[in-house]
Amino acid sequence: MFKSRWVSVVLLVILILTSGCGAQGAGSGGKPFKVAFIYVGPVGDLGWSYAHDQGRQKLQNTVKGVETSYLELVTEGPDVERVLRDYAAQGYDMIFATSFGYMDYVLEVAKDYPQIRFEHCTGYQTAENVATYDGRGYEGWYLAGMTAGRMTKSNTLGYVAPYPIPEVIRNLNAFTLGARSVNPAVQVRPVWIFNWFDPVKEREAAQALLDAGADVIARESDSTEPDKLAEENGVYAIGYNAISTEVAPNALLTAPIWDWGVYYAETVKAAMNGKWKSHAYWGHMADGVLDLAPFGAMVPKAVQDEVNAAKRQIINGKLHPFTGPIADQSGVIRVPAGTTMSDAELLSFDWLVEGVAGQIPSE
Repeated sequence: MFKSRWVSVVLLVILILTSGCGAQGAGSGGKPFKVAFIYVGPVGDLGWSYAHDQGRQKLQNTVKGVETSYLELVTEGPDVERVLRDYAAQGYDMIFATSFGYMDYVLEVAKDYPQIRFEHCTGYQTAENVATYDGRGYEGWYLAGMTAGRMTKSNTLGYVAPYPIPEVIRNLNAFTLGARSVNPAVQVRPVWIFNWFDPVKEREAAQALLDAGADVIARESDSTEPDKLAEENGVYAIGYNAISTEVAPNALLTAPIWDWGVYYAETVKAAMNGKWKSHAYWGHMADGVLDLAPFGAMVPKAVQDEVNAAKRQIINGKLHPFTGPIADQSGVIRVPAGTTMSDAELLSFDWLVEGVAGQIPSE
């Protein structure tokens, strides 16, 4: 199993209407409301787990009466169930499992603890006391692609891709569409590493992309090794999850980044107030859960202005990265002009857009 990376009052209005667990608010009588987080990677990786832990800290610092705990480096496998049951036995009121590969274990354990609210990041199955949540990362990847498309000189962009699953395919396609919207000559070359966090594999993939002529290396993986390699070789980097300027000050153009604390604060407050119900949240950039990192000093003002204008259009709903015409690699129009892909289509993405080199590997 692979994790996938699936706030405002919008959260509680859009999908909170689904049937679910309106459990009594905990934390009454002076007791803290205990919230646990489980991470697949290290919190210091400047990656996916780091971003979620920043959200945990924001929750802890902004919502009164909350006590949080976390466990990092929990491998997607049977150990997840042990960790979940341990937190449940300790009397935690709410548990956030932040990796796609945790989903089945969350659903299994939740059946035995109906009084606990479980939330699973990027999953697709809910239960009465289990919700799912994610952000539309493709919005940020489209903007990052625009930036890379303007900054490349070789017209070859590299992409360190973790797994050939719909989320990664979706983000890779959005990156490519953004780049080609400003530079139709661009080709994007992915290297698939079949891992989320593996610094050695990530660096090797980035080196292969460098050898193939890429002068901008993007990565959806979690370590900053590709950013560092770009810095060492005088090319550009597109980061992810967090701002890695300190490790690649002359390379980092920008990065899609998360502010999970926006979501965590809203959904935990709902649980504390007895208003939490099961839901399947997929937030937009407009919600504040996703953003684009500040541009590096090397990005010209004209490029920054162009990308920021597109960002405003995405936020106000005037620009959707997957509005046609969109062709696949063979040149066949898959999304007709004036048509926007549905959420169901986005969530099951299994083809590559024109401009991506190579094929989707088998799992």
